[in-house]
Amino acid sequence: MQRKWMFTFILLVVGFMVAVQYNTVQQPSERDTRDIWAIRNELAKERKLHSELLTEVRALDETLDKYNASEEGNKGQALLETVEDLRQQAGITEQSGPGIVIDVVPSQESVAMGTPLHEISPELLTRFVNEVNRFKGLDMDIDGKRVTALSAIRDINGQTTVNGLPVTIPPFQIKILSPDIEKSEKLYNFLQSSSILDDFYLDDFILEINEPENNVKINGRSDQSENRYLKELPKGG
Repeated sequence: MQRKWMFTFILLVVGFMVAVQYNTVQQPSERDTRDIWAIRNELAKERKLHSELLTEVRALDETLDKYNASEEGNKGQALLETVEDLRQQAGITEQSGPGIVIDVVPSQESVAMGTPLHEISPELLTRFVNEVNRFKGLDMDIDGKRVTALSAIRDINGQTTVNGLPVTIPPFQIKILSPDIEKSEKLYNFLQSSSILDDFYLDDFILEINEPENNVKINGRSDQSENRYLKELPKGG
């Protein structure tokens, strides 16, 4: 008899757990209210990120294959080439290629009304950089200051700076390099219809976007990058 009651009690516990689990599945605590297009956009972002990661992994695999295929005497050359690629990615070296030049100038209305010239705010410059970074593989400098993923655009003592260097009051130029002329044309068309033009106009500035060119030159970073983790091994070590 005692065993029968024990068996009945176990069945009740199991039945209760199954009922709770079923109720949780049927009535989730937080319902996903996104429509199909929001889900598709989210999926597209994840696919884009996945593609970028695969590209980076492929590039690293190619570098490793280059080292493995090199003879002992050529490994030093392969290492130098890798270092040069990293210097370019870090924005240390001067570069040239297809791109566009943008003249940042005061608006005609502000000049006609005698509005005092003023500098561009860090927030506006940051919005511009974020807008351009919708396109991948670009290199940029703002007023001769190289902009990379590690660059800081901020206010220092009331002055807008890029990499700690002050940005002059307009007019000045923004230069953007693309991998090829076709991507420069896409960027040109994108910026022509971008709302960032209105953002600059509201701050009394005009972006004069020149047509793509085959040979645009941008500066390398003039500031020194800080090395926090790499340590030089002792000679012979």
